[in-house]
Amino acid sequence: MSANLPWFSKNAVTLGAVAALSVGVLAACSSSSSSSSSVTSTGTASSTGSKAPITIGISLSETGDFDADGLAFKQGYQLWAKDVNAAGGILGRQVQLKILNDDSSTSQVVTNYNTLISADHVDLTFGPFSSLLTAPASAVAARAGYAFVEGAGGAPTVFDTQSNEADHNTFDVSLPIADEMLPFINYIKNLPQSERDSLTAAYPMANDPFADPPVQLAQTELQAAGVKTVYSEVFPEEPSSYTPAADAVAGKHPDIVVLGSTDVPTVSAFMQGFQQEHFTPKMFIAASGPDQGASFIKASGTPANAAAMMVPDGWYGGYKNAESEKMVAEYDAEYKTTPSDVNADVAEAYSVGQVVEQAIEHTGGTDNKAIIAYLHSGVTLQTVQGSVLFNSLGENSAAAAFVFQWNATGTNFGQVLPLSDPGSTAKLITTKPAWAGSV
Repeated sequence: MSANLPWFSKNAVTLGAVAALSVGVLAACSSSSSSSSSVTSTGTASSTGSKAPITIGISLSETGDFDADGLAFKQGYQLWAKDVNAAGGILGRQVQLKILNDDSSTSQVVTNYNTLISADHVDLTFGPFSSLLTAPASAVAARAGYAFVEGAGGAPTVFDTQSNEADHNTFDVSLPIADEMLPFINYIKNLPQSERDSLTAAYPMANDPFADPPVQLAQTELQAAGVKTVYSEVFPEEPSSYTPAADAVAGKHPDIVVLGSTDVPTVSAFMQGFQQEHFTPKMFIAASGPDQGASFIKASGTPANAAAMMVPDGWYGGYKNAESEKMVAEYDAEYKTTPSDVNADVAEAYSVGQVVEQAIEHTGGTDNKAIIAYLHSGVTLQTVQGSVLFNSLGENSAAAAFVFQWNATGTNFGQVLPLSDPGSTAKLITTKPAWAGSV
């Protein structure tokens, strides 16, 4: 059903000069200048008889609208590289990350990957943050014959076979976003019909290919189940548009708010707007934002404001997976955090590295054509987010959708849906507490 829904895209805005940052994660005995690998026109490098580093080119939003997510992705990529290099590298070769700042700009991300591939001749590329940036970036990689493994580009537009030439080169290790709201949708649909018929819902959506598909699916399914829609509008993904949209929703007093958001600022603006209008929905679920740990709590003003806020995802800091628990422990030790503080972006980035690491080991090198064929071979790979099995488009068909919620005090983040899932150990809060202080 979701394949027939309309998708939206955001106009690119170049915010000024973009700083480039190269980040080398190497052992002391290695350096980028020591590379002696032969590089072909497709960016593949032979490891035969060479212990030169494996260079990986990445564009990240270190400034601009997605800077918080860009930082979390950077931390995830660097943590993976640090672990790999501490263990002796991949096939005896250390990993070197070359990271350029795209300023959250669709035009700059294209420039960055052209630079990384054509000028820097990196061996491999990892994806940026957001579907908005992944779609144009993956096209650059496809034209150069590069595999493009990413963790935050799950929008249908990224895998649209009619418009994106990168389909067979792009691999998303995370949950396809069109399906992420299904646990919440199914929970509401399983309520008694009399209860569903009395519920109202609002569906505000930022104009973004990541934010809208899951919210549109929720509206379609919940309307059919008897939930009355009182608001459904797409607003520009610009801070000046958030408060008017929040005020409009508050004026409708819906029981349920399903927010199409891409980041913390969008969600916090709606929380602040609702608070100022003295409106608290019974249930508030956002496509993204509440999953970003300490960043979300800080933006909430007080932890109590985060209480009962929900978000769909395929991973959280308390995920019962041995590899995930090891990564979270390392992250917490390095950044002085707790599992509930860990941004899900960290796990997405770390998983990208794990998938590529397994592909290099299996194929015996960094030949992009061989890596693409391997990832399309039907093999199931393991990551901190769980199993990864790519379908013909490069989407992770093994990913499972869950809904997470902050507890009544906003101090712990846990899995609440599906109710029948063994991992759902936290109790679902069905009525959000009133705002406790200034957001």
